[in-house]
Amino acid sequence: MPTDVFGVLANPVRRRLLESLREGPRSTGELAGMFELGRPAVSEHLAVLRTAGLVREEPSGRYRYYHLQAARLAEVSEWLHPFEHYWKQRLDALSDLLDEEADT
Repeated sequence: MPTDVFGVLANPVRRRLLESLREGPRSTGELAGMFELGRPAVSEHLAVLRTAGLVREEPSGRYRYYHLQAARLAEVSEWLHPFEHYWKQRLDALSDLLDEEADT
């Protein structure tokens, strides 16, 4: 049974881990160094991300490197898509306001 991606992404540490992996693979140590959490706690978050299919682990010698697996994020994108017009309306209104301010 697949892990609920929304539940996994609800945790800010996991979201930050995913954000850092957008730049490319990172070792467990590099990722743990980004937090004030202990390495075991970060490893637990990585295990949750791995179980959810959001990252993959690649052992290399005594190190483990994590890679972003963004395909499961499509589920989130599909769910958010119907709400995008609300953001677009607000951004358009902000753009119009800024244009008005620039003209004065």
